[in-house]
Amino acid sequence: MEKTITLIRHGKTPGNFEKRYIGTTDEQMTLDGENEITSRKYPACDIVFSSPLRRCIRTAKIIYPDQQPVIIDELRETDFGRFEGKNYKELSEDKDYISWIESGGEAPFPGGESREEANKRTMLGFEKLIKMCGDYKDISVVCHGGTIMAILSCLFEGDYYSYHVENGEGYTFEISSNGLYHGLRTRSFIR
Repeated sequence: MEKTITLIRHGKTPGNFEKRYIGTTDEQMTLDGENEITSRKYPACDIVFSSPLRRCIRTAKIIYPDQQPVIIDELRETDFGRFEGKNYKELSEDKDYISWIESGGEAPFPGGESREEANKRTMLGFEKLIKMCGDYKDISVVCHGGTIMAILSCLFEGDYYSYHVENGEGYTFEISSNGLYHGLRTRSFIR
């Protein structure tokens, strides 16, 4: 039986508006972020999964008010370590930040995760999600930009950053009964 999976990035938080690295910080969405989510039409689903962070849980409850999101801890955002809560302007003179940029984002965040570590954790969460889906056909996942980039860059060809998506937007793809992923398409969810 083929399943459809939709990955949705949470609504905007104060840190998103200020272009800050917000990973493990448990920021709530702003009112503007909530309004943006309510102005869009999202696909119906049989089950909804979410990161444990408030911004994702709130987004899931706005989009799917009649469903209780299933929380999967491994779907949380990357731990940005010492860069958490800062933006590129504040970090532009930081030697560690410059080294991280020069590594193409491959180096670990000082005091945080590397992309490889975050990808492995995220894919453990994704595998857990697939096992929990059972007979459900339409699955939605409300998570983070880094989570979406990790899942898609591990399942499909393409650079990690090529799967960047704005708040409230996402991707939809299918998984066939033999476990093959296909039909990837970007979704803006605009009415």
